[in-house]
Amino acid sequence: MASLPSWAREVIARYESGTAGCFVLYGNINDRLLLPPGSKKRLGRLHDFLLEALLPRFDVVLSYELGFGLRIERGGETFSEWPTAKESSDFPARPLEAVRFLTHYLIYCRNMKAVTGRAPQVAVIIRQAQLMAPAIPNALNNDLNALASLLRSWAADVNLQDHGQAAFLISDHLHSLHPLVAANPRMSAVEVPLLEKEDLQGALAVLAESCPLALQNFREDLGKPAERLTGTTLSAVEGMLKRREYEKRPLVEGDLSDLKKSLVEADCGGLIEFVEPNRNLDDVIGIDTVKSWLRQDLALWKQDELQALPMGYLFCGPVGTGKTYLAECLAGEAEVPVVTLRNFRDRWVGSTEANLEKIFALLHALGRCIVFIDEADQALGRRAAQSGDSGVSSRVYSMIAKEMSDPDNRGHLLWVLASSRPDLIEIDLKRPGRVDVKVPLFPTTTPAEGFALLRALCKKRKLDLPKEAYEELKGRIPDLLTPGAAEVLAVKCYRLAKLHNLEPRIALRDCLTDYVPPVPHEILRYQMKIAADESTEASFVPERIRELLSQA
Repeated sequence: MASLPSWAREVIARYESGTAGCFVLYGNINDRLLLPPGSKKRLGRLHDFLLEALLPRFDVVLSYELGFGLRIERGGETFSEWPTAKESSDFPARPLEAVRFLTHYLIYCRNMKAVTGRAPQVAVIIRQAQLMAPAIPNALNNDLNALASLLRSWAADVNLQDHGQAAFLISDHLHSLHPLVAANPRMSAVEVPLLEKEDLQGALAVLAESCPLALQNFREDLGKPAERLTGTTLSAVEGMLKRREYEKRPLVEGDLSDLKKSLVEADCGGLIEFVEPNRNLDDVIGIDTVKSWLRQDLALWKQDELQALPMGYLFCGPVGTGKTYLAECLAGEAEVPVVTLRNFRDRWVGSTEANLEKIFALLHALGRCIVFIDEADQALGRRAAQSGDSGVSSRVYSMIAKEMSDPDNRGHLLWVLASSRPDLIEIDLKRPGRVDVKVPLFPTTTPAEGFALLRALCKKRKLDLPKEAYEELKGRIPDLLTPGAAEVLAVKCYRLAKLHNLEPRIALRDCLTDYVPPVPHEILRYQMKIAADESTEASFVPERIRELLSQA
């Protein structure tokens, strides 16, 4: 039992303790799995794993799938002793009739045990349960509701395991199932997660037999690719290795980061963007107080002092102040990947919730990572349902709020929200315990700050602006210059210098002559005040910013 994955051990514990007899398995259910030890280690489907690892002692195993119908997986002779089976030339194919048929057989076996004291142990597997009993709220469909009611009755029978019976509903996502099934407290939901490092390493050992060339550089240490590829599905890894074997291209360590990025994004179907940053906090200009605070947190993270870490950060400030850039630099400093949530909202009932479920499963499998949510005031939903969205916004809010406040995630998932309007984020989502540290970012407030910013950005492009140029340019440097606007000016300066062979100071002077602020100052000041009000530390707001805002 110790060699089984944690989710399988959980199923066994719940069943043998009498806690549950009917299970919903969801999550990574379509992936390949390392089958339990036998004559030879091999990979297989979840269905094979259930038959070999969890159900070997059951006399009769029956399965149903919408496409293939009802099948006898084991114990055909025993099943044929049921009088109804003898009378039936064909098994029912339609979902409702098939589930009724299975229910009658379960009841027959219980009655047999009550009368004779003996009955076969029976397990039922319903594959693609989300297609049979989909999540359609308030559906006026009697057949669908009757089917969901029957499935619920399996879980409601508290003595299911006492009769030597078990039922498994296999669904891609828990939220894709009919509410009568998914929300039933007697239905034991168990998530099948993405493979952890140890399981993936064992699977790679099996794949090394069929793909020896692809893995030849890691024969002595399969733990290295296993660690770097954690968070991807085994199916994706297997496909990649087979392609490498076919092309006679051995996997090398330098491939692992790019491969993981492409495999993870492909598996998630565009729901997330996976980034391994190539910059750190040294690349952030200014904000020394903020950088010092962040570096202290990261030092604690690397020392595994997880209880000292915040659950999340909120980077707030006017548009163009480098909130996204700071998040990437923070991740690069921490040497962990950044996962950005993308288009997880969907118009179909239950799809948005199912997408979030899939994203959370990936985040848990990745280990330590930063979850970055840009424009958080728009992306995180609202507590109250919005008109016309069938309650999706409030359910998104609830799911993300629950995940952000899960204490088990502290030190593993670090949430970073960014917004120029943090006042529009629901208060509960930015409270301590979800967002512990709020960092305001501001534009420059003096010509000297503006010049230092422009000089640093020009230097990155190998344009040398001498310090002495400040006296010539200070009268032209705009007020409230954001890093985003300064970046555009540096690019324009580089362009003029190369086109007309100008000295950098001359090129910058010409750029500043025609400069028009991209955002009106009154909007910048308003967003600066909001950011300053949100700050959790007084030291994050420089005194000159306080003075400037007090004059507004």
